[in-house]
Amino acid sequence: MCGIAGAYFWPDGGPLTDRLTKTLAHRGPDGSGRYDHGEVHLGHRRLSIVDLTETGAQPMVKDGLALTYNGELYNAPELRKELEAAGVRFRGTSDTEVLLEAWRKWGTDGLHRLRGMFAFGVFDERSGALTLVRDQLGIKPLFLVRRGKGVTFASELKALAAELGGSLTVDDTALVASLLYYWVPDGRCAFREAEKLPPGSWARFRPNGDVERGTFWSLRQVAEEGAAYEGEFDLNAVIEDSTRKHLMADVPVATFLSGGLDSSYLTAIAAREQPGISAYTIGFRAEDAKFEAMPDDLMYAKKVAAKFGVDLHEIEIAPQVLDLLPRMTYHLDEPIGDPAAINSYLICTAAREAGVKVMLSGMGADELFAGYRKHLANKIAVQYQRVPGLVRRPVESLVDRLPVATSKRGFRSVRFAKRFLSFAELPEETAFRRSYTMYDQAELVALLNPDLAGAVDDVITEHADTYHDNTLTDFVNRMCLADSRLFLPGLNLAYTDRSSMAASTEVRTPFVDIEVVKAAFRIPGDKKIVKRQGKMALKEAALSILPAEIVHRPKGLFSAPLRAWMSRDLAPLVREVTNEGELVKAGFLQREALQRLVDEDASGQQDRSKHLWHILTLEYWYRGAVSARSGGS
Repeated sequence: MCGIAGAYFWPDGGPLTDRLTKTLAHRGPDGSGRYDHGEVHLGHRRLSIVDLTETGAQPMVKDGLALTYNGELYNAPELRKELEAAGVRFRGTSDTEVLLEAWRKWGTDGLHRLRGMFAFGVFDERSGALTLVRDQLGIKPLFLVRRGKGVTFASELKALAAELGGSLTVDDTALVASLLYYWVPDGRCAFREAEKLPPGSWARFRPNGDVERGTFWSLRQVAEEGAAYEGEFDLNAVIEDSTRKHLMADVPVATFLSGGLDSSYLTAIAAREQPGISAYTIGFRAEDAKFEAMPDDLMYAKKVAAKFGVDLHEIEIAPQVLDLLPRMTYHLDEPIGDPAAINSYLICTAAREAGVKVMLSGMGADELFAGYRKHLANKIAVQYQRVPGLVRRPVESLVDRLPVATSKRGFRSVRFAKRFLSFAELPEETAFRRSYTMYDQAELVALLNPDLAGAVDDVITEHADTYHDNTLTDFVNRMCLADSRLFLPGLNLAYTDRSSMAASTEVRTPFVDIEVVKAAFRIPGDKKIVKRQGKMALKEAALSILPAEIVHRPKGLFSAPLRAWMSRDLAPLVREVTNEGELVKAGFLQREALQRLVDEDASGQQDRSKHLWHILTLEYWYRGAVSARSGGS
């Protein structure tokens, strides 16, 4: 895992590459390098995990090819054997060299063969072409800015913003999208002149200014092929194979262990492969957990650790949240309003201090196997619409009057009921969007400058277009596909990458693996949600190794006690941002509408803690963007 950067036909490209690379130092504290060839400059920061010797150093240059690469190639051993059989001679044992030689032999035609997480730039000295590539599922990030026939790129947007801030413009529509979702979807970028290379794609830049783009993997196509699959397969065997491959490293590997199904499943497999493996879990201040009515995940984590001989480390999340908020906003690159990023950062920091560089996460299982409450809720909503209005209306009136919290504790069941009723009677795509986004269209328009109403329309239309962009007839798998295209790369993989790399730690996600994804979409929706149980296909597979009390326990939350933080730690900051924030001063947010959110949350009648948390992250991000714009070049 590393940080990559570079410049191609860009003024002052060599020094610029050095500065970009320096900003990415946290991604690779073990070494740095730069390659220069005329108008081409490639930079690299190294986190040494496979082949710790100099034969794994980057940028790697060999026989006319130069490669700067961020990621891990889990099928590198198999590809190495195939390439050796074809006459290739390797200098070292790194997957970087395997990738370079695979590129030499197959070019873009071989990209679909790569199994792993990666973003890389490869320069061909003979043709003068620079090609940028991003992995199939968008696990690894790659940002770029184009000017004329030149391009500059980096693993993190903050590096480009720091150097080019004066010429970058905040994209108001991207910020509108972040308010709707609480993240910036992968198809947009917070700065108008910057872009994210789409997952499963490549872009080739030539000296004459020509640009060629291609796609080597389509999640939609995989889902549609899966729907037509009629054979049988062993899901547990697929997940075990992926987990074993993700353990490949020349340094210690540990796991996240929340005590939930996904992390417990991976930890159990990993413990069989590497007895005595370490795991890290989180706990919260007792008063915060009580106020938030949070389940006792730690109890389950301890049971899994005891059963499988895992060395469990507990990290209490009682952070100095006022200090962490601006720090996390900086590291997350774009406005991301999920406080789970703080949990991930603190766990990775503790693991790194203990000498652990690599951790496994259960990320992705909920999206692929229909494990979120929203999946079940949307199925129930279809049935709820059949209930006569004379029955529904009194229930809705009662729920509307109930408080979500008192001054001493919150009521999760009431929060869930209010959330459910906000979308239960809407059409399918609208209901799905409303089940996990922050506002309905009217609420969002009211919060923003009136001139941005058209941007709200654009963002909502983009969601609908993505949701309907498939031929699936299976309602559950339509939701899973939309989540895997929007929610997974835009939020969960994004914050996991940035928060873990901020702690100089690599997080691997065995469920977000091309073979697991293929298997997931071969499973029909009625095998994923059975009666009132989500993720049933995965649960049945996990019973081969986990006890039933872990497999069928209530779903946990990898989140944070937001309501407690809002009512205590962050209350003064909320008042400041509402009354004197830069977003309000700039006219982006309407002060009166923002104050209504604050009042509704304070009264306990509505849970607006997630809305307010994201507005705080957006405020800090915007302050940084304005500062970069005034100080950048």
